[in-house]
Amino acid sequence: MGISTVRGAFTRISGTVQYDPSDVAKSALDVTIDATSLDTRVEMRDNHVKSPDFLDVAKYPAITFKSKRVEPAGAGHLKVIGDLTIHGTTKQVDLDVEGPTPAIKDPKGNEHMGASATTTISRKEFGVSNMEGMIGDELHITIDVEMVKPAAH
Repeated sequence: MGISTVRGAFTRISGTVQYDPSDVAKSALDVTIDATSLDTRVEMRDNHVKSPDFLDVAKYPAITFKSKRVEPAGAGHLKVIGDLTIHGTTKQVDLDVEGPTPAIKDPKGNEHMGASATTTISRKEFGVSNMEGMIGDELHITIDVEMVKPAAH
């Protein structure tokens, strides 16, 4: 209600990352979020946000991001430019990425890397404008990922 910050998470996310450390321009990111998996730790609020008043998950069950290009953005940082689709509306957004971390091999030879991407969007620009004035327009998004490259067999 405009009084405090509400944090939530989507608990079902899938996607692919193609990362080329020698030429980051050859990298790509494709993510699909199950919008029905929203969890703000208050079931009544979750149900309202999933309703036609906001995300309308019955009609728009997925949130997607598909990169268009990846650029270096300083030591240990990347910028990923792509299309974010929420509530049936697609807009170009820039993800500021910290990482990826150096690869670490597990005992089975799989390589693991991590990264964290952030951006801020206007919910109104994605057609989610209910309760304007009572609920803020800016949504701060963080995507934390662990990438695994299977060992060659």
